[in-house]
Amino acid sequence: MEQVIVGAMPLDVLEPVLGESRFRGFADVASKAAAALHGRAVVNVNSTATGGGVAEMLPTLLAYARGVDIDVRWLVIYGGADFFTVTKRVHNNIYGVHGDGGELGRAQRRLYEKTLQPQVEDLLTMVQPSDVVILHDPQTLGLAPMLRRARVPVVWRCHIGADGTNDYTERGWRFLAPYLEAVDLLVVSRKSFAPPGFPADRVVVIPPSVDPLAVKNVDLDAATVDRLLAYTGLIQGRNGGPPTYQRRDGSPARVDRQADVLQLGPPPPPDAPLVVQVSRWDALKDMAGVLTAFAEHVDGTTDAHLLLVGPNVTGVADDPESVAVFEDCSERWRALPHAERRRVHLACLPTADTEENAVIVNALQRRATVVAQKSLAEGFGLTVIEAMWKNKPVVASAVGGIVDQITDDGCGSLIEDPHDLAAFGAAVRRLLDDPELPAKIGAAAHERAREFLPDVHLTRWAELLTSLPRAD
Repeated sequence: MEQVIVGAMPLDVLEPVLGESRFRGFADVASKAAAALHGRAVVNVNSTATGGGVAEMLPTLLAYARGVDIDVRWLVIYGGADFFTVTKRVHNNIYGVHGDGGELGRAQRRLYEKTLQPQVEDLLTMVQPSDVVILHDPQTLGLAPMLRRARVPVVWRCHIGADGTNDYTERGWRFLAPYLEAVDLLVVSRKSFAPPGFPADRVVVIPPSVDPLAVKNVDLDAATVDRLLAYTGLIQGRNGGPPTYQRRDGSPARVDRQADVLQLGPPPPPDAPLVVQVSRWDALKDMAGVLTAFAEHVDGTTDAHLLLVGPNVTGVADDPESVAVFEDCSERWRALPHAERRRVHLACLPTADTEENAVIVNALQRRATVVAQKSLAEGFGLTVIEAMWKNKPVVASAVGGIVDQITDDGCGSLIEDPHDLAAFGAAVRRLLDDPELPAKIGAAAHERAREFLPDVHLTRWAELLTSLPRAD
């Protein structure tokens, strides 16, 4: 296993965001949690240190916990390509979709357990029965039985799920069922995401949060946004050399890498309206559907450009489908008529430096006129609340945790059927056609996002962790 080093962040940096009264209540909770967890390590285990919502949230949440002297740690498992092919298959099935259609039988179970076996032995040298291990998502759940035998409390944080069941969800949960028996508590983003038959009294609902002080979300002025996007090749502009930004620890840094952009002609003009979707190259994010919807139902009625933006396809270790999804989008882009192709841009962002990647995403979302998240299925949809925090109107599918974020038309637009390209296009055009509407909806979105700040998220985790009995 790889240990990811996380620094400490003092809680008081949140006071200007939360306000004095709300911050005082949070600080009191944090102080009591630190006392209750004294001498007890909380060890998080997931499948990648970069890419995806889990890898983005953990550094922030753990840094705040370390800031009040809670012993939190972060470990990342190793998995080969075959292992991640199996876990991606489970992932897709739990979302209720076909995925690659491959088997989940004895051979796949042997591979899954064989990959995790030496790693749980490694993990057991680092934890005591008095500690708590939090396993994230299907890739790590197979560690639970041996941890249970060693009397180490296990919390499984499942970030994915579907509101209904079908043959695919049943297949995915059937694969994970033997390991679920070893879990003390299950944490999900929505109550409906719990596995069928899992005891309700052991299910805790904790939605994710947006960190307003993270590099991806901190305020950027318009000039900085323009410099960042022009240098990285995402909009037209004067290249004045590598732009600078401030890392989370306060140290200065420079953007040295540029985006790899598939486009016909130059990037979007500096004054062009932008429709932006930022997500993994994952079939469930439906980047291809956004491309088609824009080409068929938006382009030709506006001078807007579409930017589909994801990580470098080699930069997310636990997602073996990213190359195929990007290639599919590329083929669809090449099939567009010449005029439409000029206003659709596919961008892969550098991932070698996570904070460099984050500041580019920050600039993109701030420059967007409309942010899209047309997912076919979603656990929470962190990019939605990130854009809402930035005062941006979001057009998104009414799936998973997105419906807990966008609760009415005043703070965003939900498409009831994620396959309805015409409805998606109409919602985007409505925002592009009314110069005042994006700012109005964006302001309401920002206020809604305040309900998903780190104090709420961490308070719920504090309640859960302090409720677990400590080993004698």
